[in-house]
Amino acid sequence: MEAPILNWILFLGREVTTQEYKAAWELVKDCVPHVTIPYDPTSADSLRQLFAHMLPLLMMRHRRISRRRWHDHQTATGKHWIEQDLDPNVPIPPNRVRAMIGYHLAWEHNIIAMSMTQGRQRDVVYIGMAIKRMQVEPREASVQTYAQSFYHKLTRLEISFIGPDNEEDVILRRLCILLTLKQAYIRAVGQPLGFDWSRLEFNIPDSTATGDHRTLNGWEFRLYKACVGIERKGQVIKEEYQCCSAYFRGHNGVKFVFHDEQKELDSWVQFITTDQLVNVVDKLRD
Repeated sequence: MEAPILNWILFLGREVTTQEYKAAWELVKDCVPHVTIPYDPTSADSLRQLFAHMLPLLMMRHRRISRRRWHDHQTATGKHWIEQDLDPNVPIPPNRVRAMIGYHLAWEHNIIAMSMTQGRQRDVVYIGMAIKRMQVEPREASVQTYAQSFYHKLTRLEISFIGPDNEEDVILRRLCILLTLKQAYIRAVGQPLGFDWSRLEFNIPDSTATGDHRTLNGWEFRLYKACVGIERKGQVIKEEYQCCSAYFRGHNGVKFVFHDEQKELDSWVQFITTDQLVNVVDKLRD
């Protein structure tokens, strides 16, 4: 049986008050000791980091496991897994493998995400998450100019997929898919920030992926688009994000899974609102 993959997508649908920020900061300071985030209620990035590191707390509460009964571990390359304390009153068969939870956090603009799986410790750490907002920056730039700014991260073959002969929306979607594929894989294997993205090549039409010209056998990539409504100053703004979760399953070949229909996402992607998180801050300490 394959290990399940779950994604949680938290969208900052409204502005957060100073009091809510303070409560989140104090929670992370007390309950997530491996993270240090300077107190700055005016910083949007600080808020994203706080909310991101609250997601594992929320996940474990959903599993009805007290914060005192689990530990967050980290590999030398920064990959996280969660280990639950054993119940001394419950006997465990000697041949049973203990299940750990591996997770990866990512954030981009108004989206914060966590990709997670459960299984053997040596397996669950190979999971990565990436998000890319589907909008050009700066906004006055053309899609082609925006795409060209990422050419140094792409191979010649990948650049051919986003050539000027395509429609602008096609170029932007394909670019975001390629970038999230690369970033999700890089994060899944724990590569450092300076890794050369052009060493990876994703050929989706042929269902292949390589690193340094070697096939990335055993990897599964799940891709979907998240469309959310963000309220700012009384107006709701629609935003679209390309999301990708990468996980090493160990099978032959490379697997790409595209899910865009809501009914396909419902089984493994859960969307969380700002209110759903901030309303349970005090309970996450238990």
